[in-house]
Amino acid sequence: MLDTIITALLPIIVTLLLGYFSGFRHDFTKEQATVLNKMVMLYALPMLLFAGILSTPLAEIFNNGAVFLWLFIGMIAGFITVFSISRFIFNSNLRLAALRALAIAGPAVPFVGTPVLGVLFAVDADIAIAAGSLLMNLIQVPLALVFLVGTNDSSPSPQKKNPLLIIFRSIKNALMQPVVWAPIFAFVLLLLGLDMPKYLKGSFILLGQATGGVALFAVGAVLYAQKVSISIPVIINVISKNILLPLIILVIMIALSVPHIERGLVSVTLAIPTASIAVIFAVEYKTGEQEMASTLFWSTILSVITMGGIIWFTGS
Repeated sequence: MLDTIITALLPIIVTLLLGYFSGFRHDFTKEQATVLNKMVMLYALPMLLFAGILSTPLAEIFNNGAVFLWLFIGMIAGFITVFSISRFIFNSNLRLAALRALAIAGPAVPFVGTPVLGVLFAVDADIAIAAGSLLMNLIQVPLALVFLVGTNDSSPSPQKKNPLLIIFRSIKNALMQPVVWAPIFAFVLLLLGLDMPKYLKGSFILLGQATGGVALFAVGAVLYAQKVSISIPVIINVISKNILLPLIILVIMIALSVPHIERGLVSVTLAIPTASIAVIFAVEYKTGEQEMASTLFWSTILSVITMGGIIWFTGS
């Protein structure tokens, strides 16, 4: 079982280290990594999401409502809970609170889900991957962008602004981002009964497949520039992401007598390490870059142990 997890996570770790090494050699600077992130956000990732969502059979989602429901609770309720705690208890600014919520409640399902879940849950893996990807890209990412794109905590006299106008502008700005409207458009087409023609899928996937590698490589270069650290916020983020959130959802599912397969699938999915999108957004909007980069690094490295523990505990 540990071999499976190592096989799935090793490419991520190697790519991060290659990016880090490129920063050490000064082959790529932080600014150049930002350019790579811009390519990912404007072209590669939207194309990957559009093709992936439009290629997902709608029946699979509707026929497995329980998995979708529990992932919704873990990812969306988790996002809102983390955001609220960070904002109102730890007094973080809106952007940092949104990034922490995305880092803790957003597993790297598109990149890690296939090799890990595909081996552990051969039949139901695609359902969890599709549901996790939809929840992240249709709900979590737009929610985060509402605060990242439309929020400027340093703006003068923010209390004089109309709150409804701020929300409207934030949503409008978020919806203009390709990474938001592309998956939404794909989901609408899916609801209308359309799917991705086979002869067109390759045109979207060719560049889209570069998303994970390019994003992680750029993150590695940023990691060198930001100097990966261990701090109280990073420790809290990693423990919350890798252990607390999946365990809380697992305990609730056990208490409600959710079937063994479903609770194992959901808890392992939630235990997948932090998605690189949190670091991409941190770099793009110049907020919490070192914290997000460190959270991604330690979450990924330690996930070999923490995911192994979740898998052993659930008997997956």
